Amino acid sequence: MTVDLIPIRRALLSVSDKTGLVEFGRALAGFGVEILSTGGTYKALKEAGVAVKEVAEHTGFPEMMDGRVKTLHPTIHGGILALRDEPEHKAAMDKHNIPPIDLVVVNLYPFAATVAKGADFATCIENIDIGGPAMIRSAAKNHGYVTVVVDTADYSDVIAAMQATGGSTQLDLRRRLAAKAYAHTGSYDSMIATWFARQNGEDFPPTLLLSAERKQSLRYGENPHQQAAFYVVPGDRRPGVATARQLQGKELSYNNLNDTDAAFELVSEFSDKPAIAIIKHANPCGVATADTLSAAWDAALRCDPVSAFGGIVAMNRKLDKTTAEKIGAIFTEVIVAPDADEDAKALLAAKKNLRLLLTGGMADPVAPGWFVKSVAGGYLVQTRDAGRVVETDLKVVTKRAPTAQELADMLFAFRVGKHVKSNTIVYAKNGATVGIGAGQMSRVDSARIAYRKAQDAAKAAGLSEALTKGSVAASDAFFPFADGLEVLVEAGATAVIQPGGSIRDQEVIDAADKAGLAMVFTGMRHFRH
Repeated sequence: MTVDLIPIRRALLSVSDKTGLVEFGRALAGFGVEILSTGGTYKALKEAGVAVKEVAEHTGFPEMMDGRVKTLHPTIHGGILALRDEPEHKAAMDKHNIPPIDLVVVNLYPFAATVAKGADFATCIENIDIGGPAMIRSAAKNHGYVTVVVDTADYSDVIAAMQATGGSTQLDLRRRLAAKAYAHTGSYDSMIATWFARQNGEDFPPTLLLSAERKQSLRYGENPHQQAAFYVVPGDRRPGVATARQLQGKELSYNNLNDTDAAFELVSEFSDKPAIAIIKHANPCGVATADTLSAAWDAALRCDPVSAFGGIVAMNRKLDKTTAEKIGAIFTEVIVAPDADEDAKALLAAKKNLRLLLTGGMADPVAPGWFVKSVAGGYLVQTRDAGRVVETDLKVVTKRAPTAQELADMLFAFRVGKHVKSNTIVYAKNGATVGIGAGQMSRVDSARIAYRKAQDAAKAAGLSEALTKGSVAASDAFFPFADGLEVLVEAGATAVIQPGGSIRDQEVIDAADKAGLAMVFTGMRHFRH
């Protein structure tokens, strides 16, 4: 028989997170609830003057083995799991003197936080909770009679229910909390399983367990007819959209979050000099490095000032007032930076629709991690593209070697190309993009589109020649034919960086030599689909 209102007469509290514990304990005591507790939770309640009984006194069995065995006892689990209206269960409780437990409040040992601190193997193992998950799952299973709380934010809901009913909780609240409890233990086990697999050297374990917590319900997804939410991985403190503080502006949309992530990941590739990346629809429309953020903005914007309208801007230095003034002069959806000075914050505060996000740091572009994509009936999982080409990786394949400036620009362009949808062609000059061709079915078309956009940008700047004149070009994958390279020559590129590996490499090299270009092979491609 399902009962709506169940009075709470006895509660078991055992929490790692002591937030709001004393206030919650006092509120329960005010309803005459008998409180059972252990360890630090018992001590905190006792010192605050809340009437509390140790679990060992309740069970008549001492805590032992450094606390590993304390709640794993029939008196505890019988009190949680017993069906109150089942005669056999009631008889067993009477026979073995097992009082019912109506409320279980447990949050678990901080396993994720322990791993994040870089603790050794043994310490991580000791922070795997055993009794806690057992009690949570028991209480959730028996939610018809037992209220389970795993989140300190739900203390107020329980107290409000008790106030409204004279000390009871309603079935719909217990069901909601039970669902949350199973998600909590499922996430906990997922984190442990993933960590254990990595300790055993398994990048891709036989069973994939993903754990994430909903941070935000979104108004809709990519399109208004799609629903969406934003989830974050517990314990993952890598700076980015998941860790950012939003200082102002309206709620971020699905597309905003996707584009902001793309912008911040791109600009995190650069650390030696101030850098700016402008993103539109997950593709960069301008990227530049310079001696100042302000100069980097000018160079990035010049690449494609039309597409920059309504874009996302990311930077790798603290946002200053001068740069904020320039960015604020055009319509911008989001600015994301590691920090911002007070003058910049005050200036942008007047733009109510602009979102300003501060991450507190830059992402590590070579940090290990997973990239997960859903497909029909499953997931595709791969490691993050942490590949990075440096000068010593390059192989000069043409008669002419690149100059020092060409070499610097080629490495810059190839790093930007890693963050552009394939097929990709990136033209760059003096540490800034001057043309970007993204996501075309033909590499030739990507080269042509980038060149055409460079011509448009030059016209907007009042220049007679395309910005690509005297630039270098980067391709995310090899040229299957020489025709793509011929477009680069037409655009005015003087040097090319590409992975190589085509059966027609020699044909492409010959075309470069004929045009007097310098070309290097990286041996690494950067497809981004």
